[in-house]
Amino acid sequence: MPLLFRSHGISATLRAMTLIVPTEDFDCQSCGACCSYSEEWPRFSLETDEELERIPAQYVSADLGGMRCEDNRCSALEGELGIHVGCRIYAVRPIVCRTCMPGDDECLMARHKLSQKVML
Repeated sequence: MPLLFRSHGISATLRAMTLIVPTEDFDCQSCGACCSYSEEWPRFSLETDEELERIPAQYVSADLGGMRCEDNRCSALEGELGIHVGCRIYAVRPIVCRTCMPGDDECLMARHKLSQKVML
């Protein structure tokens, strides 16, 4: 089995998957990998104060630097991973969540990690 990750980025094998698997084959609402990848991933970065104020406080981490997560899963994610999921704050989700696209590098890394636990 080829090495999928290197310390300095994603391998050519994983990058090739982006080109081979059409993005319409990625059903975000039956996956949830990007929202349960890491407690460090859903961090606030470029949001304005107004955008941050729209995110309900119960979903914001104690340090106010990102989304609140429990066991790497964003607290705004509802449903069962790999079956059916949705974002409780989809309309006001952070920029990092809006920029993650089906089949991009972040998506593939998250799907790879989640596929070790859940059938995708």
